[in-house]
Amino acid sequence: MIVAAALAGLAAAATTVATTAAAQDAITLPFDGSFEDATFAVENAIVGQGLVIDDTSHVGDMLPRTGQDVGSAETIFDAADIFAFCSAVISRQVKEADPANIRHCPYGIFFTDRGGEVTIGYRDDSDGAMQAVEDLLVSIAADAGSL
Repeated sequence: MIVAAALAGLAAAATTVATTAAAQDAITLPFDGSFEDATFAVENAIVGQGLVIDDTSHVGDMLPRTGQDVGSAETIFDAADIFAFCSAVISRQVKEADPANIRHCPYGIFFTDRGGEVTIGYRDDSDGAMQAVEDLLVSIAADAGSL
């Protein structure tokens, strides 16, 4: 009986992990312009929502350095950055629905250049209460794409 209950608990946990992993897909949109233009457009779209960019992660600068450390010479991106930001209103709303939603903070939008193809993207956070975050990210990406 105890073993059956433990197995049922593990199965439930595995289902939760699988659901969470599936919800972590990236949504990407092509950007018609340069990487610098995408940087400007995404920044303006975030600020235009009344939000503040808390951090810029320069992933495109980091990857070549760490590639040398691990013996890889592969160029993944010509340029890549992530803007991290938060919305007090939406963050409060999603954490009241489920305190574990803290794992999604801060929110981020990335933009990359691979061989001249510039892309804007974000993590798919469309499950349950996180739909509010998804709506915000969709709005920011759409605003950036139209600038």
